[in-house]
Amino acid sequence: MLTPEQVDQYTREGYALAPSLLDAAEVAGLVAELEGICAGNTLADHSEKLEMEPNQPLDGTAVRRVYEPCSFYPVFEKLSESAQLLDCVEGLVGPDILRHYSKINMKPAEIGSVVEWHQDMSYYPLTNGDSVAVLIYFDDTTIENGCLQVIPRCHEQPLMNHGAEGFFQGKITEPVDESRAVTLEGEAGSVIFMHGMTPHASITNTSKKARRTLIISYRASDAYPLFCGADTAVNVQYEKLVRGVRRQVARITYSQFPIPKQRQTTASLYELQEQSR
Repeated sequence: MLTPEQVDQYTREGYALAPSLLDAAEVAGLVAELEGICAGNTLADHSEKLEMEPNQPLDGTAVRRVYEPCSFYPVFEKLSESAQLLDCVEGLVGPDILRHYSKINMKPAEIGSVVEWHQDMSYYPLTNGDSVAVLIYFDDTTIENGCLQVIPRCHEQPLMNHGAEGFFQGKITEPVDESRAVTLEGEAGSVIFMHGMTPHASITNTSKKARRTLIISYRASDAYPLFCGADTAVNVQYEKLVRGVRRQVARITYSQFPIPKQRQTTASLYELQEQSR
């Protein structure tokens, strides 16, 4: 359960950090499962559930993302549906909760890919803003190994521009005041709760330590996706009701919301941002 002070910070700033919400034994079990998932995969021959770092030899083993761990692997599924997390999420979006998607961003030592400034809901417009990403650090995380950065107090403002030449770029394309950015360092087991409209980014891992982060996106069950063509079906294919009931009436709080139009299909945020450069 988040403290009243953490809930207030989330409401006011668009994020909250819960230090060491998971203990060392819990983190060790998750890391062991993750290492087993990644073992034996190479750039030339890897599971479709993994995305590899591109700038490595064909026999390189550096993974940059694991897709949908909470759908495919029971250890992560159990965590995502635990009271430990859902009690916290309920305090932010209410009692009726959908797990929207999940992923693990790896950031291997010295080569972890950069993630440019963006807002999550630019990828999946919803009828209201009760969408929260839960980010769980598996490693002690600092600026040097690519910790999350956020810009507070933007989550109740209109979505920033993510387009250029009429197409979605997967990143903010208007000027970003990085002087306002807050870096969220934390020990392994620390958990960040981030509003779906909060601008965030992470820089390249320049250290010799990995920075692995499990990201689980939840939303209120009355936050319905806006139709964006085929991408809408892709964005919700793994959603699951994890607490309460599925509301049959959409709660609409946005009078308008930009719809992402992609120039071509991409596999991930990484590829889309790379193409936009």
